[in-house]
Amino acid sequence: MSYLAGTKGVAMSRRGAIDLMAALILIMLSWAPASASSPSYTDLMNLTMSTEDARISVEDLAFLLATHNFDAVPKGDYVAVKVNGAVYKMVPNGQKPGLAEMTIMS
Repeated sequence: MSYLAGTKGVAMSRRGAIDLMAALILIMLSWAPASASSPSYTDLMNLTMSTEDARISVEDLAFLLATHNFDAVPKGDYVAVKVNGAVYKMVPNGQKPGLAEMTIMS
């Protein structure tokens, strides 16, 4: 009898652990959409001014921006970046501070 009682207790604790893990996963999934907001102009400025790479190419710049959730597309000698409906032209700036010179296109 004590063997069965011990087995039942283990089964109940496993069930509780599974329920707890399921609840934690649901909580984490509910936070995901809130944290996946689109980046702002300020985020773009902070990223480009806080990082320097004299040898960054247009493709590398577009890749870096895309990995930070920016809508960035390489276009010849510049990267077109869409932020909040505006399109910015970003040209790698070599030895100057920051990653790129930025001008608004539209």
